[in-house]
Amino acid sequence: MTSLSVIVPLFNERESIPELLDQLYLAMGERELCDLFGEPFSFEIIMVDDGSTDASPSLITGLIASRPEIRLISLQRNFGKTAALSAGFLAASGEYVCTIDADLQDDPLAIKSMIKKLQEGYDLVSGWKRDRKDPLSKTLPSKLFNAATRLFTGISIHDFNCGLKVYRSGVVRRLELHGDMHRYIPVLAQWNGFRVTELPVNHRARKFGSTKYGSSRFFSGLFDFLSVLFITRYLRRPMHFFGMAGLVSFLFGFCISLYVTLDKILLHKPVSNRPILFLGILLLILGVQLFSTGLLGEMLSTSSTKGTQFTVRETANLTPTQAKMLPIG
Repeated sequence: MTSLSVIVPLFNERESIPELLDQLYLAMGERELCDLFGEPFSFEIIMVDDGSTDASPSLITGLIASRPEIRLISLQRNFGKTAALSAGFLAASGEYVCTIDADLQDDPLAIKSMIKKLQEGYDLVSGWKRDRKDPLSKTLPSKLFNAATRLFTGISIHDFNCGLKVYRSGVVRRLELHGDMHRYIPVLAQWNGFRVTELPVNHRARKFGSTKYGSSRFFSGLFDFLSVLFITRYLRRPMHFFGMAGLVSFLFGFCISLYVTLDKILLHKPVSNRPILFLGILLLILGVQLFSTGLLGEMLSTSSTKGTQFTVRETANLTPTQAKMLPIG
């Protein structure tokens, strides 16, 4: 079995690819990394081309003859980083999996330290760009994003979206990514019961080209953030979300309706044409609809046979047939 699979998602990074591969081979040849895995140590570098238009695939193909550890996956078009990572995860055969961006901003020499940290008992080690070499237009939104993610998920790491991460293979097998959820991999991993930590890594200024992400990433990131919050907290118990919202709405509507009714009975005030009456009716109807939505979601959740609600860390004295039936991480 391959000891380490390095996944490199890329899009129009032709200038940086040769230097990146040189650095990766240098990192893979370090004695300390070989000692961590023991002999024999083997690795593969999976280059996932996300629909590049700058001849990146042909460059990589030309390098495979002299560097047989390189694999190439070329996607039909530009599907986004999440899709590229998913393709790499499916192809990875290593005991450990590393992801690193192709823009040369992350230092591959940090991989050995991250694997060493992983072997302390963690399942995912995420890089932390503590001294980030990016313009304010990138660093400020990133700080806000990380702070909000920490606040709402309770995961105390500083850099959720660092491209440099190291995983045990069981983690990538359990991750189900879509949209732009690569930003929330540590959240999804911890939700599945895996142990997540971070390690400061050397970050460098971009040497070639420019960032591939525009302002639209803020909106997609917000929507994916809401999706992740719902998935991690209420996917298996939708009634807790919709039922609570429905109950609050119904109670407010009931109180308003009761107030209008008492006003009519005790003070003989007219009921018709009072805006507050329509507000009360609206809240009552909304409460019933939200409660019904939660009930339907609960029924669908409990009747669904897709996937499991848990991940098994280890087993003891099970037969091969029994072990095969369990989602072992």
